[in-house]
Amino acid sequence: MSKQAFSVLGLFDSAQTLMDAIPILKPKVTARLDAYTPYPIRGIEEALGLRKSPIGGMVFIMGLIGALSAVGFELWTLGIDYPLVTAGKPVLSWEALVPILFEVTVLFACFTSGLGMLFLLNRLPFFRHPMLHSSSMPFITRDKFALAVESDGQDLDVEAISNVLRTAGAASIEVVARPAPLGPVSPDLLVKAVVAIGISCLASGYLTYWGVKLFPLAIPMVHMLDQPRLDAQSEDRYFRDGTGMRLPVPGTVARGQLPFSIQNQDAAGGLANPLPRTADVLKRGQQAFATYCSVCHGILGDGKLSLTSAYGAKPVNLISQQIRDYQDGRIYYVITMGKNAMPSYAADLGTEERWAVVHYTRVLQRALNAKDEDVRKETSK
Repeated sequence: MSKQAFSVLGLFDSAQTLMDAIPILKPKVTARLDAYTPYPIRGIEEALGLRKSPIGGMVFIMGLIGALSAVGFELWTLGIDYPLVTAGKPVLSWEALVPILFEVTVLFACFTSGLGMLFLLNRLPFFRHPMLHSSSMPFITRDKFALAVESDGQDLDVEAISNVLRTAGAASIEVVARPAPLGPVSPDLLVKAVVAIGISCLASGYLTYWGVKLFPLAIPMVHMLDQPRLDAQSEDRYFRDGTGMRLPVPGTVARGQLPFSIQNQDAAGGLANPLPRTADVLKRGQQAFATYCSVCHGILGDGKLSLTSAYGAKPVNLISQQIRDYQDGRIYYVITMGKNAMPSYAADLGTEERWAVVHYTRVLQRALNAKDEDVRKETSK
């Protein structure tokens, strides 16, 4: 009996002799069996009775967490915090989410497989593992195959285990000693380790700084500085007109914005104003009217323009009975399509702004054509 033995190790000349020895040893020893081979051997985990590696499940779970995290972050960023329309597609278009979704999923999975295998399963770094000091290790990492009976805390019967290994076909036997207990880390060692890490960080940062400084055009940095791109407002020889910025294709319609297809003012009379007559809508209409309409129609909409006689045109009086009898849709049509000397304001005012101007025009008409009952209502308030 030996209390100092960590394992009794037998070296085999081939993978097949190692696999044949496992069923011979399993019923004759109670300690844990383990194998060390220069390359993976199919079915050796089942033969040794080792559990299936959990690394696959760990990678799947963390990959799924990475995918859900990426999708959630992208949906919140693009759909809520900073909505961004790309190429006229919906804000939450799934195609735009795929690259980042893929990258984050792979990132979570790779970190889990690497770090999980090293730190959780293999429990590395562990520089004091007894096998690192085994004389058989140079052979195991080259062309020999080892089967070890390892102690889980109990004593090993070295002589009996050695005889079983020889019977099973082991070419040689080695008793691997148990390492001495690890004592407390000395303060001197900790100080040296911190100093070494600090010097390494400073040296790597210093060398990197001067490397980029002295060789700024070295690959791959040059690829980031000199890459094909099209600057705004710049020329481009690819297109015949030499202009890099392109106009939308003729007939392009913004998503959710149908073109105005009504052909005449009478047909537009059936359009109803979709905006409620609220203070915010009226304020919006007042601002648009003052900016685009008042210069010709007057600040009160009475046709008293602020331009000189050189203008030549005679703007319509929006307060007149004729315009008061117009349906909202007819006024909206004139703002959208223009009439006589008045141009179209569809490019300057959005759909809601035009309808807000219609509401504000009604307010001007009511204010300058107030009736007795309107005055009484206002006084009673």
